[in-house]
Amino acid sequence: MLKYQKVGDIVLVKRDLSQEEIDYIVNKTRCKTIVKYEGIKGDLRRPKIKIIYGSETETIHKEYGCLFKLDVSKVMWSMGNIEERKRMAHISHPREVVVDMFAGIGYFSIPMAKYSRPKRIYGVEINPDAYYYLEENIRLNKLKNVVPILEDNRNLDLENIADRVIMGYILKTRFFLDKAFQLLKEEGGVIHYHDTLPEKAIYSEGVCNIIKTAENYNYRLTSYHVHMIKKYAPGVWHIVIDARVEGR
Repeated sequence: MLKYQKVGDIVLVKRDLSQEEIDYIVNKTRCKTIVKYEGIKGDLRRPKIKIIYGSETETIHKEYGCLFKLDVSKVMWSMGNIEERKRMAHISHPREVVVDMFAGIGYFSIPMAKYSRPKRIYGVEINPDAYYYLEENIRLNKLKNVVPILEDNRNLDLENIADRVIMGYILKTRFFLDKAFQLLKEEGGVIHYHDTLPEKAIYSEGVCNIIKTAENYNYRLTSYHVHMIKKYAPGVWHIVIDARVEGR
C-alpha cells in the first residue's frame, strides 16, 4: 500500500518508490519534491532524508489553521502526531504561563498560542535551524505571546514560572524531568510527558518515574491521563502522560 504525507508542497514517504509510484504521487498531489524520511539523528533531532524527486526542501505547511515554515532536510516533522497537535491547541487558557521544553519549529507552541492564547509560552529549542523556523513561524502566524529561546533547556535560567510544561520529546525524556519540575510554579501545574514505552511498562516506568521525581521536588501527583499516540515498535508505544501535580 502506498502511504505518504504531504507537508506543504513536499511529500514525505518512508520507503523507496518505483517510477510508477513517483509519477502517481506527483500527478495526484502536484508536489515539487518527494522525500524519503529515514529517521532522526542526535539530540538536535536532525532528519536523515533521501530526495527521490525534485530538489527543493523548504516549504510552508498549513495545518489546523496554522502556518509552519520548515526545511525537511534540516528539521524534523512528525508524520504521526497530527491529532496530538490539535489536542494541545485547546488545552491551555489565557491565565497560564507555558514552557515548551522541546519547541522545535513550534509544533505545539504555535497552535496553543493561537487557540488557547496563554499569557506567555516560552519555546525552548537547542537546534539553531529549528530555532530559526520557530521565529519565522511566530512571525507568520502573527503571535505576540510566544518567546523563543535558543538554549539547551537543562541550562535554562528559568524556574518556578510555569503552570504547564510540554515535554514533546521521546527516547530520553526521563533525563529532563528534573528540569521540568524546576520550571513548575511552587503550587504545581501540569506536565505533558512524552515517552516511548512498552505497553506493560507505561505505569511502572512512566507514571512511577514522574511520581518519584515529583517527590524529589516536594510535589505530589494528584491525577494523570495516558494518551496513546502511535505504535513506535512491536509492543512499544509513543505515549503522552498528562500529569497534574501540586506542591506539598
